[in-house]
Amino acid sequence: MSDSSAVRGDRESGDAHKRTSIPTFYRQVIAELRKVVYPTQEQLVTYFFVVMFFVIVMMSIVSALDLGFGKLVFAVFVDGGDL
Repeated sequence: MSDSSAVRGDRESGDAHKRTSIPTFYRQVIAELRKVVYPTQEQLVTYFFVVMFFVIVMMSIVSALDLGFGKLVFAVFVDGGDL
């Protein structure tokens, strides 16, 4: 089967229109969930601090830009353009 056929959903076998039963679907879901590798507590804490640091840095950058652009707009439109 070519890649384009797989994307379109074309199947060479005759069971192209059969659906998976609900119990089979749930068994497959449980089987996939058993394959998941969950992070350890140490990894989870590390990821938490990395994400929090990134969010704080991005908030600081956006806040600084907002403050700067706000002052610029205020200076241009309210003070009559006296920079």
